[in-house]
Amino acid sequence: MTRKTTCGCVLFLLAAAGTVRAAADDEGRARIGGDAADKAASTDLPLLHEDGFERGAGLWQPKDSEWDVVETGSGNAYRMTGKSGYKPPVRSPRIVSLLDGLRVTDFELTVRVKSTGRNYGHRDVCLFWGYQDPSHFYYAHLGQKPDPHSCQIFIVNDKPRTRITTNKTEGIPWTEEWHTVKIVRRVSDGTMEVYFDDMTEPIMVAEDKTFTWGEVGLGTFDDSGNWDDFVLKGLEAKR
Repeated sequence: MTRKTTCGCVLFLLAAAGTVRAAADDEGRARIGGDAADKAASTDLPLLHEDGFERGAGLWQPKDSEWDVVETGSGNAYRMTGKSGYKPPVRSPRIVSLLDGLRVTDFELTVRVKSTGRNYGHRDVCLFWGYQDPSHFYYAHLGQKPDPHSCQIFIVNDKPRTRITTNKTEGIPWTEEWHTVKIVRRVSDGTMEVYFDDMTEPIMVAEDKTFTWGEVGLGTFDDSGNWDDFVLKGLEAKR
């Protein structure tokens, strides 16, 4: 009799625990979206933001007004026109839009991009992270042909951008199609990795610990392009 009672209690407790877990899972899925929750569970870093721009770009803060949301035939995209009146305090990209108010330390950022600019050596898009203010941040310049100012990882630290890339790259093979870019940042060892289409081998690598937190963003030096399917997983910086 005692054994049956004990088993019954155990089963009751397990069932109750399962109900609590299921409720917690449902709450988390409702908070960030069912599909998003499943994606977040596949990595060690939690999902912080996912954006397909179907409801506009209200969570983004451009440095100028030359950004808009456009219909591409398969959904919306966030467009940069290639024109800008923004003048940064030191030499750095002029077309910048930040994910407003979300500061991260370690992160993994994945986004699709379509370059719509003219075909020349510095045809580019840029991605930003560790952004603390207009004079302090990192960015990756995905230029078509590498040189000291193209297709590199840079730091902007109260002076014009400085290259910190530690490996050589062949440049970005821009086409008229959509491409996938991924940025990985690990603060503990300063690692920064940039991936382009091939998500297994980085095309650019750098190590630096100057900025351990900051906002992330999208942009270019002075070209045009469209962004879509933005996903940010990471750890929020403590304020």
